[in-house]
Amino acid sequence: MNIVCLDMEGVLVPEIWIAFSEASGIPELRRTTRDEPDYNKLMNFRLGILKEHGLGLKEIQATIAKIDPLPGAKDFLDELRTLTQVLILSDTFEQFAKPLMEKLNWPTIFCNTLEVGEGGEITGYKMRCEKSKLTTVKALQSIGYETIAAGDSFNDLAMIQAGKAGFLFKSTEQIKKDYPELPAYEEFGDLLAAIKAAL
Repeated sequence: MNIVCLDMEGVLVPEIWIAFSEASGIPELRRTTRDEPDYNKLMNFRLGILKEHGLGLKEIQATIAKIDPLPGAKDFLDELRTLTQVLILSDTFEQFAKPLMEKLNWPTIFCNTLEVGEGGEITGYKMRCEKSKLTTVKALQSIGYETIAAGDSFNDLAMIQAGKAGFLFKSTEQIKKDYPELPAYEEFGDLLAAIKAAL
């Protein structure tokens, strides 16, 4: 029994923080897990910037409302879901993901949650579990699933390497260079073909 685990941002939808960086005019918020392997360090940096600029959840959600899935992502996901079980494993937050999941026809997503104050300020965040993507893949394997994974960033590498097949998708040149053993694709059709071959 197979289950495909996909990252969300950079794979199915544009990077939320990059979109918000552009909308808010704050270049520091462009940093993502493609640039910073330490997720806690990255999130604390982001929360500090938001506080400094007096920005909160509603401003970020206003940007997310304008984000559409990457071209071809919905068709890719729809077809993949006719072939096998699919789970989106993301380090994003429930408060960010919901409108994007609606646009992708409600696939299952496991992600984290934000702690939000009464005034809408983001005061912290709660990770679902330690090393959430790898931990989830290992848990799926422990109940009889073989995992196939695809992602683009540092925080996807462990889940990609842990399964029976794993792929980089729309990743950075540096990550592709550092992990030449991982097949890397840029187009949904190519990724779909690779996953089909692995099923």
